[in-house]
This record gives sequence, structure tokens and C-alpha cells, in this order.
Amino acid sequence: MSRYTGPVCRLCRREGQKLYLKGEKCFTKCTFEKRSSAPGMHTRMRRPSEYGLQLREKQKAKRLYGVGEKQFRQYFRRAIKARGVTGETLMQLLERRLDNVVYRAGLASSRSEARQTVNHGHVAVNGRKVDIASYLVSPGDEIVIRPRSLKMDRFKAMAEYLEGHTAPAWISLDPQNFKCTVLRLPERDEVDAPVDERLIVELYSK
Repeated sequence: MSRYTGPVCRLCRREGQKLYLKGEKCFTKCTFEKRSSAPGMHTRMRRPSEYGLQLREKQKAKRLYGVGEKQFRQYFRRAIKARGVTGETLMQLLERRLDNVVYRAGLASSRSEARQTVNHGHVAVNGRKVDIASYLVSPGDEIVIRPRSLKMDRFKAMAEYLEGHTAPAWISLDPQNFKCTVLRLPERDEVDAPVDERLIVELYSK
């Protein structure tokens, strides 16, 4: 699956809001605060159409969670087949991604860093190494940074940050052991993504 590797600040400018894609750097060195206009030459402010609003919400969700179009459609199809509200189920599926859980637990400063942490084999789920960022966790799953990885400087420097980090209510964090446990599936109000999922459902329902 192709992945965007260009400047992420352009993505924030395109969506017209800060998406905090670079973690802590977004609070210190943020291009969006200096230049919030859409990227590109000769851009004009136009009144967005209904389709345009729906498209922007979909693009925003894809960029927040770092997924491609094909994979995003697969999540949507799965959400349609599941019981409950389609939009809320879609957001729940995105939140259940292993890289997102690692980020939300505080084991990485951004979702991109969390994805790299998983892909490089630093994470174990229920005692087994999992290097697939899109792996969907379930209630009761225990996610931990592997012992051999804790010798790396990046994780040693993270120990103090974890002590002051507050994980969402659906995740139990053990900062001393670089471990977290998924207690339950997240509710919609526990998903901090600034996305209106109803617009995404409307877009795909056409």
C-alpha cells in the first residue's frame, strides 16, 4: 500500500486545521500557525459544495489514521455489515488499529511514529510480536514494548513522559512496564479525531 511521505504540514493546510501529525513538534515548530492557507499557487477561497465537504471529511480521517483509499473502503464495508451506527463503527475500527492504540496509550508521540514502532517489530500483543500496524486489537489484548527494544535510547527517554501521560478510559496504561491493556471498545465521545463521520457515510452511500 502506498503511503504519503511528503511534508505533513501541507496536509494540515489542505484541511484547514491542525491535525497534529508530527506529535510534539506540532506544539513547537508548526508551519500551519504561520501559513494556514491551502497549499499551491493561486489558490482561491471557494464555497465548498456538499460533495466537497463530504470528501474533505473522508480525506481528513484517512490522513489522521494514515490509511489509504483501498483500506479505508474496506473499513467502511466492514462497518456497514456490523451492528450499530455505521459512522461510529467506522471510527471504532480506526481506533482499534494497533498503531493507533500504541499512540493513544502514549507509547509513541504520533501515529506515524507508532506505525514505525510496530512495523519495526518493537511491539508484542498477548506475548507475540506483531509488526502489522493495521492489526485490530480486541478487549483484553495486552500490548507491550518488547524487552529487547527497551534498551534503545528512544524508549529510555520516553519513561518520564509516560509517567505523566493519561491514556483514554478504554485503555489501561502501565507506564513502568511500557504496557497497556485494552479494557473495552471505545465509545464515540472517547475518539478525539475531529471528524464528522456522518459526512463520510453520506459520501460512500451515494
